[in-house]
This record gives sequence, structure tokens and C-alpha cells, in this order.
Amino acid sequence: MKNQKVRLNKYIASCGFCSRRKADEYIEAGKVKVNGEVITELGFIINTKDTVEINNKTVKPEVHTYIRYYKPAGYITTMNDEKGRKTIYDILPEEVRHLKPVGRLDKDSTGLLILTNDGDFINEMAHPAVKVPKIYRVTAQGKLNLNDLTLMEKGIEIEKGQIAYAYAHIVDFENKNTILEIMLYQGLNRQIRKMLDCLGHPVISLKRLSMGPVDLQGLKKGQFKYLKPKQVQEIRNYLKKLKNNT
Repeated sequence: MKNQKVRLNKYIASCGFCSRRKADEYIEAGKVKVNGEVITELGFIINTKDTVEINNKTVKPEVHTYIRYYKPAGYITTMNDEKGRKTIYDILPEEVRHLKPVGRLDKDSTGLLILTNDGDFINEMAHPAVKVPKIYRVTAQGKLNLNDLTLMEKGIEIEKGQIAYAYAHIVDFENKNTILEIMLYQGLNRQIRKMLDCLGHPVISLKRLSMGPVDLQGLKKGQFKYLKPKQVQEIRNYLKKLKNNT
């Protein structure tokens, strides 16, 4: 890491030691030292080359890793499942099993997942205020019409008091079913499936094509590729633009 100025709590979080909020608690409790000096000031600025200790143990930033992964059907995206269901961590290579997903895809869905050990990146990508667009290719039972698409855009109550929104257009009709391309800015649990259930057109298949500027290009089911530093920076620049526009 090149030498740069950063808030002490952010530096601690980048080390994977704890969250920023928890880091503030350690700082206030006098458990954090910078270059051997106890720091209790919230918002304290350090250089990234400074030595930081928590409870007399030196902490250093994690090396962050980012991958694109084409999730196959039949696997959930949690690290551990109490019900004993198969997870993506059963089939991911050992070298990337420590990474966490940015958002989730349900068991029967396929497509793009981004996985990383960068907690700040996950929070930025998933934060509802940032509104990263996610695009899906969906096959639904029966023939949807323009009125159905209008209802999806205006909002459908999928649970009591929970309104879901989506922008959709019809790509094609196939064997009396409808192929849709759907864009979401929300990330509600099984949102697309619940919306289409409410319209009487259950989902047959669902694949996530992209999340912001990241897509499935060059991946086959079950494959992953590392994101290069330049690609990660491009995503950060994209997120910055989104935040500036909110």
C-alpha cells in the first residue's frame, strides 16, 4: 500500500480486524496505538505507513481480492447453511473460498456474482442509496403485456408493506412463455420471482447478466476470473459518479 493519509478507523477496517464502528469503540477505549502512542481521538488521521496496534498487536491491511463468478443453478450463496444445502463454497476453488459475495442469488438462479474480501467495496456496491443497476434475463410463464411491465415499474407489493420496483422490457416470446430483460436498483429477497408471482407469471429461469459495469463476458458456468486493479478502479470511479448523482 502506498503512503497516504486515511482515518484511523478506516485503516483498521481495511485490515479486516473489525468494522469502522467497532474500530471507533476500540479507539475510545484507549486500546489503539499509532507509532506507540495511545490514540483516543475519533476521526484521527494517520499515514498508511504508520504502525497501528490494537491491544498491543500490530494490524496490517489485507490484500484485497476481487473476482467475477458465473454461478450455476443448485447452489446458495451463503458460506454455511444450517439446512445442509449445497453452497457455492462447495465448488469454488480453495484459493477464493474466503471471499464474500456482493449481494446474493437464490438457489435456482444463475449468473454473475462478484466476490471479495473488501468490506468497504461490498458496502458501496450493495448500499441502497448508491443504486447500482443489476440486469437479469428472465423467462416467465405465459405472455406478459405492456400493462404488466407498467405495474412492475410503478411498484408491486410483494410482502405486506414492502413495495418492489423493476424496469422490464420484453425480448421475445417462446413456447407461450415470455423472455424479459429486467433492471433492478433494489436488492430485495427473491424480488423478481415474487413480483412475477404476483402478476401470475412465475419465473422459469433467471440469470443475472451484470452489476453496474461488471458482466459475465468471457465466463462459462462455474468459472471465475480475477478483476485486475485497473478494473477495480474503474468500478470505484463508476460508484463515485453514482453517489455524486444521488
